[in-house]
Amino acid sequence: MKPDSFTQKRHFIVALGKSLHKFGATAYRLENHLKSVSEFLDVPGSFIITPTALTFVLYNIEDQQEYNYVVRVNPGDIDLSALSRANDLVEQLSTGEKTLAEAIETLNDIAQSPSPYNRFLIFLAYGASPGAFALLMHTSWHDVFWSTLLGFLVYFLVWWSERSKSVANALEPITAITVAFSASAIAQFDPGINITLVILSSIIIFIPGLSLTTGLAELSEKDLISGTAKIMHAIMILFKLYFGGVLGMTLANLIWGPTEYISSPTVPDWTAWLAVLILSLSLVVIFRARPRHAFWGILAGFIAFAASRWAGLHVGVALGAFVGAFAVGVYSNLFARFAKAPATIVMLQGLVVLVPGSKVYIGLNSLVTGNEIVKINQIGSETFLIFMALVAGLIFANVAVRPRSSL
Repeated sequence: MKPDSFTQKRHFIVALGKSLHKFGATAYRLENHLKSVSEFLDVPGSFIITPTALTFVLYNIEDQQEYNYVVRVNPGDIDLSALSRANDLVEQLSTGEKTLAEAIETLNDIAQSPSPYNRFLIFLAYGASPGAFALLMHTSWHDVFWSTLLGFLVYFLVWWSERSKSVANALEPITAITVAFSASAIAQFDPGINITLVILSSIIIFIPGLSLTTGLAELSEKDLISGTAKIMHAIMILFKLYFGGVLGMTLANLIWGPTEYISSPTVPDWTAWLAVLILSLSLVVIFRARPRHAFWGILAGFIAFAASRWAGLHVGVALGAFVGAFAVGVYSNLFARFAKAPATIVMLQGLVVLVPGSKVYIGLNSLVTGNEIVKINQIGSETFLIFMALVAGLIFANVAVRPRSSL
């Protein structure tokens, strides 16, 4: 194979697309990125990216032949470390620091690289994130404590799913059933916990609020196939989680009977800032962000929360989310310019603080059972407006500060 032949270029473009999809790149960003790379390599190309299929159409200028490649894939998981390293690799290729052959080899190494954080830190992150969410929901210390412990239980189920394909295929309902049954058992000797809120907090890592937001963002970018598929996939995950939660509580009630809830004092208001810190630290580990980007990801969480909370006091919750998303979008694009890294690295960590995925679950519970996990007026319309506000905020942010790179 001669250096920089069409075959070598084609191999790199296909491998890059498959890798970035695996690392959690959104469809419209990945398509734009592959177009930029193919133009740099002088290989005209067209790409169709969906959560479960990749289509590459590449044109060989030398012999005027068209090359088509279609592959079935699984939806990618967020891996910000690998995404950042893949972006650095493209930069090194464009500056001549690496040849195509070296880039292909390095890309394979990136795809096989483990998390930059050890198992113990991941274990702590899975426990800390539910506790932080319970703090953000302004509930009691009872709920915060038990949500944290059940978060550790969720990690063991995730760890088990990595070693069992059958468990991986049913991870969401199995987790929800286990958590709901455990929370109902806990309520037998600690009636001061809000069972449904503890369940929601414990499985918050699975609530597809971010997927719903990115799906809507893809629809706004006219990527209709991928956006629709991502939204439907997120809704199905939500249904599986809710069904698992209901089944777990029903089984527990059959064994022990219903428990009368005893209201407990709520946590102080200042704990919301502590919750943002803990949640942002947890997301750094769970999303596998590189240690050198950890501070900037945590800062994105605080920017999102502070901007949305300040604006919410003046213009309401929905428009507050718009201001928060706009602030995160501008910050992410500035980060990409100065750090020479994908804006996605910090944008996702900021958006998680804003996305109303929990409100979708709460609204579904209210619709089905008529019971309210927490008191939220007009939750359906408010949730819809927040989702739209987040998408609009990101769009306007890209107008205000043009993104440096397609990722």
